[in-house]
Amino acid sequence: MKELLLQAEKENRAVGAFSVGNMEMVIGALKAAEEMNTPVIIQIAEVRLRHSPLACMAPMMVQAAREAKVPVAVHLDHGLSMEVLCKAIGFGFSSVMFDGSSLPFEENISETKKAVHVASKYKVTTEAELGVVGGSEDGSANHKIKYTDPEQAKRFVLETGVDALAVAIGNAHGHYATEPKLNFEVLETIRNCVDVPLVLHGGSGISAQDFRKCIDHGVRKINIATASFTALTKSAENYLKTEEPHNYFALNEAMIDGVLQNVKNCIYIFNNKGEI
Repeated sequence: MKELLLQAEKENRAVGAFSVGNMEMVIGALKAAEEMNTPVIIQIAEVRLRHSPLACMAPMMVQAAREAKVPVAVHLDHGLSMEVLCKAIGFGFSSVMFDGSSLPFEENISETKKAVHVASKYKVTTEAELGVVGGSEDGSANHKIKYTDPEQAKRFVLETGVDALAVAIGNAHGHYATEPKLNFEVLETIRNCVDVPLVLHGGSGISAQDFRKCIDHGVRKINIATASFTALTKSAENYLKTEEPHNYFALNEAMIDGVLQNVKNCIYIFNNKGEI
């Protein structure tokens, strides 16, 4: 992942990090990447593993990435335990995120350092989070947004050695109840304080214009989960509303296409080229 983010930095664009929960999502995301000839990240969050077990998802994700026609990183999103981080690394994930954002600042530093130490042994890229991104990855909680403190971010990156930093600037997981108001002044200040790529979580629902503005302010990885899950579900619903006899294979294709179209649209925006 580190290589993809550094290349994106040179080209002033962001790499899409697309959450997946089944085979159709993996296929749809990678077909979109190949059609757009653009590197991507496919990822799964620890909280999703009760629905999509790592032992099932990881081998599929890793092998699909290896066989893709474009560079693909495989990432553990919102890792909450060293046990799961180590399992993901063992399966061949190329990057992991340790999310200690709910911990006190000093504890977040110490726990993140442990994760970086383990990952570095296997040359695995690390991501961490500082501040509080609203909502929660699985919708089970509604965390109140707490902006990332730029001075804390500077110290956090220096002491932990993380390769990428997820920031909170008004972004939130899940569906936004109202149009999100991102604080670009905070984002710009953070950018000037740290020398690692910045990550935007809670991308589903942010406008194309704000995505482009985030990219111009140093965001190099943008996470998309809810929009892809919603696109897959809607595409399946539309197929099942048709009167023709239904079968799994046509349903499979419908789900793939829903994800493919959403991911293609995101990649177009994140590449930071062309009109929107």
